[in-house]
Amino acid sequence: MPAARVEQLTDEPPPVPAVDDLPVRDVLDRVPALVALVHGPDHRIAYVNDAYTAAFGVPPLGQRAREALPELAELGLFPLLDQVQRSHKPRTLKSRKAPDGRSYTFTCAPVGDGAGGGDGGVLVFATDVTDHAEAAERLRASERGQRETAVTLQRSLLPQKLEEPDDLRIAATYHPGGTEAAVGGDWYDVITLGGGRTALVIGDVMGRGVRAAAVMGQLRTAVRAYARLDLPPHEILQLLDGLAAEIDANQIATCVYAIHDPNEGRLLYASAGHLPILVRDEKGTVHRADEPTGPPLGTGGWVHASGSIALAPGSTAVLYTDGLVERRNQDLDEGIEALERALAGARGTPQVICDRLVRSAGVTPEHDDDVAVLVLQHPARTGPEHDLFRNAALELLGGVEAAPRARAFASGVLTSWRFPTELHDLGVLAASELVANSLQHGTPPMRLRLRRTDRRLIIEVTDGDDHLPRRRRAEPGDESGRGIAIVATIASGWGSRHTPGGGKAVWCEFALPRP
Repeated sequence: MPAARVEQLTDEPPPVPAVDDLPVRDVLDRVPALVALVHGPDHRIAYVNDAYTAAFGVPPLGQRAREALPELAELGLFPLLDQVQRSHKPRTLKSRKAPDGRSYTFTCAPVGDGAGGGDGGVLVFATDVTDHAEAAERLRASERGQRETAVTLQRSLLPQKLEEPDDLRIAATYHPGGTEAAVGGDWYDVITLGGGRTALVIGDVMGRGVRAAAVMGQLRTAVRAYARLDLPPHEILQLLDGLAAEIDANQIATCVYAIHDPNEGRLLYASAGHLPILVRDEKGTVHRADEPTGPPLGTGGWVHASGSIALAPGSTAVLYTDGLVERRNQDLDEGIEALERALAGARGTPQVICDRLVRSAGVTPEHDDDVAVLVLQHPARTGPEHDLFRNAALELLGGVEAAPRARAFASGVLTSWRFPTELHDLGVLAASELVANSLQHGTPPMRLRLRRTDRRLIIEVTDGDDHLPRRRRAEPGDESGRGIAIVATIASGWGSRHTPGGGKAVWCEFALPRP
């Protein structure tokens, strides 16, 4: 073997110097972090390294740090130094911006033999984290910008002003999640269907940010379009279910669609995975709407069903999203029970009740989820206001005498309600045409119903046939086909819908002159 090779194998590596042999001051002077050493109970300056003097200048050694190191006082570091000296345990203060404009993380560690005696020193070690802090701030600014965009979009897609049904008083509120929470897709709506009926909607897209708000806007628009078909609630949800899957298969939504008919005194509703409607009756007892509840929209493969809950005069109903009742450390049913208790004691206008329910749930600007609440009251009217809301109905038995009986009945009712002559005559004509249409094309049982509110006169005829009429142009030689056209011409609005049990209702309404 060559001699050089033997020498390589037998030479030992150079010894590693002991830590005690390292020149500590020279090491600290070369450290890029800021280092300062203070000593004693009044924190007199014992040492600062070159990086510290480059950032804040050369302080006079031996002086009190409170006067000689004003940057530490501005950062509020001296209480931490006192704590470290008393406890003889290290402490860290994360990402504070110093007077030199840069951000540092300060670690304060005890040195010397002053454990419990207060005579030891404290080593201040400051790591420059400016780049990290600026990147974090840029990220937060970007997130704030996205959140503001989502909140703006969300609010713009919600109804700017709620429709005001004749028979209900309604208020709603929306609270976006706090600054650390991405905005979700909560929404609500109130849709007047005509004929005195009102649709009420609340929903929640299970997503966050601009995308969830955009999906919410599409669903809300679709609900308003489908509502014009005047279908039962479960059929509306069936249509929405297919649409939600087409909009975005990765995002699902919960929704409640309810219809209030003042003639029935009930809410007919269907739920797609949403929370139950709560109703406080005129006696103050709170009821929770029962099943049926189907899966959320967008899941497909489910046939929704409608249910109903009483909403008599004097009752208050609440529709809400999960942000009002769901908490991380609490069972969901406990949150709903707490809301029931709050509703039982809440009195006042719908807006007052909205605000009280939100406060009772502890919702603050820092809340971690969106909250939407819709409150509706069916007021119990008395005195002069009661006289403005009237109902009258006549069972139509068929035969040649049915039409004149209906005209006479309508004329008598409208006269007793003291309508002006022109409106009286238009109401009698509309009732006559609707009854004639039902007698010719419908089947028993048949009923004529007249209803007045403080704003309109509503005339409705129901029968047992499910074929809905449509407006068409009658030719000169046609013997029929003009009744609906006449009604559509003289009335403020008209429509038709299927009724439970396979029949239909055809209605029209006239706006009452303002006093």
